[in-house]
Amino acid sequence: MMSFEATREYIEQLRELIEEGNKKEVAVLMKDLHPADIAEIMDDLNTEEAKFIYLLLDGEKASDVLIEIDEDDRRRFLKVIPAEMIATRFIEYMDSDDAADVVADLDEDVQKEVLNEIEDIEQAGDIIDLLDYEEDSAGGIMAKELVAVNENWNVATCLKEISRQAEEVDEIFYIYVTDDDDKLKGILSLKKLILNHTNTKVSKIYDPDVKKVFTSTRQEEVAELMDKYDLVAMPVVDEIGRLQGRITFDDVIDFVRDEAEKDYQMVSGITGDVEPGDKVWHVLRARFPWLLIGLLGGILSAVVLGSHEESLTKVTQLAFFIPLIAAMAGNVGVQSSSIVVQSIASGVKDIETPVRKLVKEISIAVLTASIFAVLIFFYNFFVSGNMNLTYSVSISLFIVIIFASLFGTVIPLILHRFKIDPALATGPFITTMNDILGMMIYLSISGMFFNLV
Repeated sequence: MMSFEATREYIEQLRELIEEGNKKEVAVLMKDLHPADIAEIMDDLNTEEAKFIYLLLDGEKASDVLIEIDEDDRRRFLKVIPAEMIATRFIEYMDSDDAADVVADLDEDVQKEVLNEIEDIEQAGDIIDLLDYEEDSAGGIMAKELVAVNENWNVATCLKEISRQAEEVDEIFYIYVTDDDDKLKGILSLKKLILNHTNTKVSKIYDPDVKKVFTSTRQEEVAELMDKYDLVAMPVVDEIGRLQGRITFDDVIDFVRDEAEKDYQMVSGITGDVEPGDKVWHVLRARFPWLLIGLLGGILSAVVLGSHEESLTKVTQLAFFIPLIAAMAGNVGVQSSSIVVQSIASGVKDIETPVRKLVKEISIAVLTASIFAVLIFFYNFFVSGNMNLTYSVSISLFIVIIFASLFGTVIPLILHRFKIDPALATGPFITTMNDILGMMIYLSISGMFFNLV
């Protein structure tokens, strides 16, 4: 990755050369840069400047840069590139999964133009097949390019076929073994292939123990399986076991990163997918729902406090601990929900036993509540000297922590049970709810001790 200073220098120099129309010098500056660095530079240029340098790249590098560009920027950029050029200069050099992603970014009419311009009919067919799969399924992220051999071939035939197929594959992680009906039978290592006699049949040396997923398998499950078994590639089969493609670790990394960004935005109270370069209205629309919840929560908090106005007037010391109760309720709730959401997202199997999880959280909540209740008890005992206040704050804090912990645990589990993203439960929602209920508990218990109810 280029340093920020170097990037600034490149951009200024590029802009000067672009204004002069000096294609030769621009091409020289781009020659040794990594596609990710070029994509980063293009992000700081306007559309015409980016188009100028992009059209100077050779086909393979241009296709790599196109994949590195942010999705929203890529859509805007592709709108100014002719369909014929997209097909012949970019798509031709891409793996089928990347090509399908690019085509999916195009308008429907442009998609048809691009597909018609692709000279390789087999590649065009692969792209069309991939576009038919759900975006969040294994079929939607797999690539058609792989190396496969027939179980009835001998080693000599395999080596010739692998040499031919390898031209279409960037990295060979596994050799897949199929039968005459293209059904996946197992995997074969290059080492075992090389060490055996050329007349040895594949059926005698392949490993039948192969982890696979179906085209309909969710991306989350694919990521969990690849992480669990430390796989760099995963074969994808259809419902009757025929080999359809493979998913590599870089595809999974992209998915995990996107999911992490989405969950972080949800926890932060942002709905939808927000990027730094998005327009003001798009960002506002993403933030507004949770800001509205915060506003309604603030109104409800004001109503709760207003209903206990007389109590707070008579015992002004009660007001001093409202921020403490609200903060502890919100923090404990967010901690509990975040742990549960993390467990769900990482596929922890303990999440399949909600009762066990609930018992564990209750135990943690009771211990936590006891410790903090004792600490605040001694603080008030020695500082305030008011036993009613001491008991009120300590008992309220104990109950509020337990309640907040249970609320933060149960809500994500319920959402997960009903197939709703549990990340929605964290952040502003649980914080606001626990703030309100925490104050209600505190003021009700305080009222009983001070005989204000």
